[in-house]
Amino acid sequence: LQLVESGGGLVQPGGSLRLSCAASGTTLDYYAIGWFRQAPGKEREGVSCISHSGGSTNYADSVKGRFTISRDNAKNTVYLQMTSLKPEDTAVYYCAAVWGMATMKSPFYAYWGQGTQVTVSS
Repeated sequence: LQLVESGGGLVQPGGSLRLSCAASGTTLDYYAIGWFRQAPGKEREGVSCISHSGGSTNYADSVKGRFTISRDNAKNTVYLQMTSLKPEDTAVYYCAAVWGMATMKSPFYAYWGQGTQVTVSS
């Protein structure tokens, strides 16, 4: 399973971005997906996760109400819609896959993408 993130970039505060996590090598149908981020000098943190069916989602308190995770298993892709972006959202964003339950805890994830940079600045 290979994961590739895209959609990052530079955006002004209050703006929006949609990140994509495209999978190849196998179907994502049985994998839960998590989005994580890491800012310079900070530890990696869980942002959001979604179950393999898409029926269950979870968000970090810092992004609740602003970010929405979704998936299209037919396209083997998971999305993270980010709105009302703040400078503190600046980080490299990673998607990761785990066979089993969705979790915000990164050690459970076996497959990781290379990351995409999100910079929120005026």
